[in-house]
Amino acid sequence: MDIAIITGAGGLIGSEAVTFFADKGFKVVGIDNDMRSYFFGKEASTEWNNNRLKSEVAEYVHKNIDIRDLQELEKVFKEYSTDIKVIIHTAAQPSHDWAAKEPFTDFSVNANGTLNLLELTRRHCPQAVFEFCSTNKVYGDTPNRLPLVELEERWEIEEGHPFYVGIDESMSIDHCKHSLFGASKAAADILVQEYGRYFDMKTVCFRGGCLTGPNHSGAQLHGFLAYLMKCCATGDKYTVFGYKGKQVRDNIHSYDFINAFWHVYENPRVAEVYNMGGGRDNSCSVLEAIKICQEMTGNTMNFEVSDDNRIGDHIWYISHLGKFQEHYPGWSQKYSLRETMQQIHDNNIEKWSNLKQV
Repeated sequence: MDIAIITGAGGLIGSEAVTFFADKGFKVVGIDNDMRSYFFGKEASTEWNNNRLKSEVAEYVHKNIDIRDLQELEKVFKEYSTDIKVIIHTAAQPSHDWAAKEPFTDFSVNANGTLNLLELTRRHCPQAVFEFCSTNKVYGDTPNRLPLVELEERWEIEEGHPFYVGIDESMSIDHCKHSLFGASKAAADILVQEYGRYFDMKTVCFRGGCLTGPNHSGAQLHGFLAYLMKCCATGDKYTVFGYKGKQVRDNIHSYDFINAFWHVYENPRVAEVYNMGGGRDNSCSVLEAIKICQEMTGNTMNFEVSDDNRIGDHIWYISHLGKFQEHYPGWSQKYSLRETMQQIHDNNIEKWSNLKQV
């Protein structure tokens, strides 16, 4: 049976990949040790999602392994060897702020963990497709140099600008402030490209925008829309960091994101890089997202806007999807921004109601 190795299997993107590839007939080996609870606390734990996958997905094998542990990882790769057809690497330390607290942990997870997986792929299943969940933070704060215009509820770029439709892969990753998280992910991103070019391996980096969906264990430091909806539903106070709450993100549903991975698997290329997000149609500012959350919950959001922005954070970021759509014209997005937010609300409201502030 064809094997799919999925790291970060209990996370938003990893769990979506588990169910997606299992539905395609793969035996899925999930690697996840719930580091998210270490990063962000018990409320952000992925244990519930790991347990759900174990009970719901028939051809699923769970491995409680830290991706920094080369010896334990190699046991998995030796066991399945060339039956491994695809590696989907989503495990990461995903937060700007957290990385600055423990730089060694951040870099060892994001960079060294990725190197471990690449090298094991080269040794044991070099024909497999290696798909990496990178980030738009590899561009650092370069997007903040764009000529932005302040509107009532969002920052925006003029329609005549080449990046109005979205930022493409030509943007430089040099001469900017990345945050330590952005730097560790950039190191991993370059490693994935280099293994593709140097060893002629089928590798791809997806530089994601805001990845979201109903299975996101949102926390203050990671998981923008899920955490925002949770706060609006429970009455917890939400803090917007800087930019008057008008910072813009493009948001892509986890299903649409993993569907892009599937298209690459079916027709892989060598050392490709794609900006991948919701695009302009699925973009919103924090203020605009708050309005939608209030509408869906019927609650008034308890929030404040801090003058201090997160280091290296983007004021405006929308992904240009043109390169990927040119290479894979059969791919399209199934979920709109509002449909995605409605799913987040509907799938979690019962759980959140138990946490509601009195």
